[in-house]
Amino acid sequence: MPTNKNALIRYKYLDRLLSDHHHYYDIHDLTERVNAMLYDDGFPKVSQRCIEKDLNTLEYAPFSAPIERFVWNGKHCIAYGNRSFSIFKQEMTREERNLLREVLSTIGQFDGLDNFKWLDDFKIGLGLEERRQIISFSNNPYLQNSNLLGTLFDHISNEVVIRLHYHTFSDETIRSIQFHPYMLKQYNDRWFLLGAADDDGKILTFALDRIDKVETLPEKKYVPCPDDLSNRFEDILGVTLYEDRPIEHIVFWVSDASKDYIMTKPIHESQTSIKGETENNLHEKHPQLDGGAFFSIDCIQNYELIRELCSFGKELIVLEPSSIRDEAFKRISMMVDKYLSLRT
Repeated sequence: MPTNKNALIRYKYLDRLLSDHHHYYDIHDLTERVNAMLYDDGFPKVSQRCIEKDLNTLEYAPFSAPIERFVWNGKHCIAYGNRSFSIFKQEMTREERNLLREVLSTIGQFDGLDNFKWLDDFKIGLGLEERRQIISFSNNPYLQNSNLLGTLFDHISNEVVIRLHYHTFSDETIRSIQFHPYMLKQYNDRWFLLGAADDDGKILTFALDRIDKVETLPEKKYVPCPDDLSNRFEDILGVTLYEDRPIEHIVFWVSDASKDYIMTKPIHESQTSIKGETENNLHEKHPQLDGGAFFSIDCIQNYELIRELCSFGKELIVLEPSSIRDEAFKRISMMVDKYLSLRT
């Protein structure tokens, strides 16, 4: 198939790349990206020379695209001088406008997301009316940079490589890392950033209240996450994942006072109630546990899991496996020792 028959398709891809204000592409990047999109859509790849001719075509009537060529950190980049320009401008339908109004109105009510500069401008442009707050989420008062959540959201959605400056709880020394951000996750009223280190691709997690500064690296090529990160959390509680640890089948007893609470607010999504013969066997094996109910979960041991199991005090007792039970016992024993030290 002659390449000129696919010219409009290539123009569409180039239009998208040239208006991207989050990345800087040279002719080699544009050729690689366009060919990747052509391949994904079932079209043959083209040469760099073909892309160069396409760019020349876009610069003249009827498109008259404002294409600029500039140097950034030694890289010869190509982009629209006006990043809001598009050769495919068209009006939204009424249905699309109504849907967008509702989406923006909802997003604007989320605590921690109200610092998107573009969101207010977009609302004004669409004529959105002010509404009372309907949905409210907890916000971490120790997140000093209130714009950080919105900034990282923007970098993730636009696939921007960043340089992350951060410190740990135990060390205030500022460290830095080149990072490919993939996901924002909230747990226990704290926000966490997940992504891959640029040097080895290892998946890392950073608490947002430990991040001091974020710099963009638009000249660097972003590497998308090869896996669905949300699947990585199916087998853990919280955000701490040890990839070398197995999934444990954890059995625990809950008192009559707390069993309904545990039943309606599961510790982990894998939680199941133990009934029938297995329940009877557990009562016979542990006669000292009066009444109550037995539950099981299947997940990987981490800090958050042990903390959650111990948070119920005497109302929840871990029975199996012994490794989890011993870890819970050790933590509770340390707490008891602390209290005893206050009485002496």
